[in-house]
Amino acid sequence: MSLSRRPDLLKRYLETLPYEPYKLQKEALKIWFRSQEGLLVTAPTGTGKTLIAEGALFEALHSGQIAYYTTPLIALTEQKFREMQDAAQRWGFKREDVGLVTGNRQVNPDARVRVVVAEILLNRLLDPEHFDFGEVSVVVKDEFHTFRDPERGIVWELSLSLLPRHVRLLLLSATLGSPESFLSWLERSHGWQLQLVQGRKRRIPLSYQWVENLLLEELMLKLVEGGVEDRRTPCLVFCFNRVECWAVAEQLKGRSLVDGEQKRILASRLQQLDLADGAGPRIRQILQRGVGIHHAGILPKYRRIVEDLFQRRLLPVVICTETLSSGINLPARSVILTSLLKGPPGRKQLVDATTAHQIFGRAGRPQWDHHGFVLALAPAQNVKNLRWKRRLASIRDGTKSPMLRQAKRSLSRKVMSQRRGERSWDRGQFQRLIAASPVRLASRGPLPWRFLVYLLKSSTKVEQIKGIVDRRLLSSRGIELAQEALISMLETLWQGGYARLEPEPPQGLKRKGYCPINAIPTPRLDRLLSFRSVNPLYGDFLSNLLTSASRNERIQALESVLELPRSVGRSVGIPSPKILPPGPLEREKLDPELDRLKLTETVLLEVGFHGNYSTLPLAWKLRIFFEEHLPGVSQLGIQAIWSAGDLLGLKGDFNRYVWTRGLVKQEGILFRHMLRLALLCGEFSRLPGADQESREDLQDVAHRLRESCRQIDSTSTDRFLEGV
Repeated sequence: MSLSRRPDLLKRYLETLPYEPYKLQKEALKIWFRSQEGLLVTAPTGTGKTLIAEGALFEALHSGQIAYYTTPLIALTEQKFREMQDAAQRWGFKREDVGLVTGNRQVNPDARVRVVVAEILLNRLLDPEHFDFGEVSVVVKDEFHTFRDPERGIVWELSLSLLPRHVRLLLLSATLGSPESFLSWLERSHGWQLQLVQGRKRRIPLSYQWVENLLLEELMLKLVEGGVEDRRTPCLVFCFNRVECWAVAEQLKGRSLVDGEQKRILASRLQQLDLADGAGPRIRQILQRGVGIHHAGILPKYRRIVEDLFQRRLLPVVICTETLSSGINLPARSVILTSLLKGPPGRKQLVDATTAHQIFGRAGRPQWDHHGFVLALAPAQNVKNLRWKRRLASIRDGTKSPMLRQAKRSLSRKVMSQRRGERSWDRGQFQRLIAASPVRLASRGPLPWRFLVYLLKSSTKVEQIKGIVDRRLLSSRGIELAQEALISMLETLWQGGYARLEPEPPQGLKRKGYCPINAIPTPRLDRLLSFRSVNPLYGDFLSNLLTSASRNERIQALESVLELPRSVGRSVGIPSPKILPPGPLEREKLDPELDRLKLTETVLLEVGFHGNYSTLPLAWKLRIFFEEHLPGVSQLGIQAIWSAGDLLGLKGDFNRYVWTRGLVKQEGILFRHMLRLALLCGEFSRLPGADQESREDLQDVAHRLRESCRQIDSTSTDRFLEGV
């Protein structure tokens, strides 16, 4: 689009706004409409970065070109999709001019504005044969601090390196440390010259409070006191795991946080809602008290109910995990942190500054509040100790009263020191988090196998691929390790017959320092492009074995590659061989091969299995067999679980399954797991060369899983599968 038209479009866009934009918004829009390559905007939550993004999409629609709007989360992507459809309609365009693609859901996928999760953008860039970016004028990357996420960050990074240079970038983040150094790296490594607009002042200032003398339920009762203007609600209570969310909800469900007209309207609304299945009855009990619960363990339909009630201002409190801090629109006056520690039991660490500031930023609603409030709770044990100490101090030494002497002894026993090995947190750590700058961006994660396949099909010169690694945002030592990992990946492709290396790797210790000049794809390499939902090397390995497997073995094999959170995975382990006997793949193929390998306890421990060979589940046998033939494959998470097969054994009755297995509080995780497995079964059934029997069997499993999910949440199931 010609630069001469941009000032006119900026003027027209500003005329569509119902209010005068803020100074930061004006500055960013002016720079955007005259920039050649793009813009990085970093500013606190609530400063209207979405309005800047809408300006970029306004320009693309009026210029007849294509724009991508990317976010890291499906829920956030769907929210932005609805917002952008509303915006397009305001501008005189059709709602159908905005599309959605999340990998499992497509709505108007060929629209001019395409709201997508970040993985979709990368997958399309890796498939230039089917996706042309010639007419794409802009890519918006929202929540850009996800660049440093250990799992998702590589997706953001690689898409930056693959985007054609005519595309303009708009990067948005509320918590981005040292943006100047990042832009310097971006120009140095990838040639992008983006301008920076940086805001530090929040529209709604925050007040911070360390709460050392109140337990959570007591604090909540204080927050809802007074009139509407005096209350510190609505409030988001952040926990760092789903189990704690439920525990906090149980604490609060006995306290009614709503009264009067709000209570009557809430009760009337709840009578109209279907909360009969799974966790629904428990959620209803909690909702009746004015408390919502929102995390991945809740069915999507129940999360939508909580979001709707909160947005209608019928719920003063929602208990949630940190996922809700990633831009999902639940505006609150206050946020409460029940802990400053994050991680698995025994390995908890102080939450990082970026995560903390994302959470802090959810406080304060520009439409209603003059102040936002951030409250951090002291450990409950410390609060109790403080109270006992005060009571102890109130009993004078040498008292003659037998009752007071007994009370003093009892209180002395109660004042406990911190449990051994258990970390705590304090006011000083909270203050340091408040003052800390967001963490600087850095490259995270190894190169994906699919990306390496794409590079090899583009060029056989290893030096060119090494150049991409050299340009990553890593330390010198990090670059060195990444280069070693790249050579290891190339050797693995050579061992598997997917590529020829010139010269070939030497034998034994001479391999140290080896680096091929060329990596030439063989016809087998194309097979790896068939797999999107699983490590492609492992997917190819499984595809060659599943033809000789029984249905139960196919389910076990495919389910094992879809990682579940450990808290859930431990609850759906493989039953004993008496309940789930070995099938033909295990008896006739794997067991003879593994017997030949003479497995030792050391070998089993190397793959993470703690047990003896006789109890080895099929998933672990497959992994050991795979690693014996193709060692050195990283990024391979395997779990021995039996969830989908167990569900189908109950005739697909999902509600009965979660109740009888004690998994009601994890039903949202399992719901998504079943749908992901249905997609994976479909993916394997469509592989070239799949035999008719296994194809039909996998299709039937996929159908049964879809119907099971549809019975408990048909809307979410259909959305998940839409466009598949």
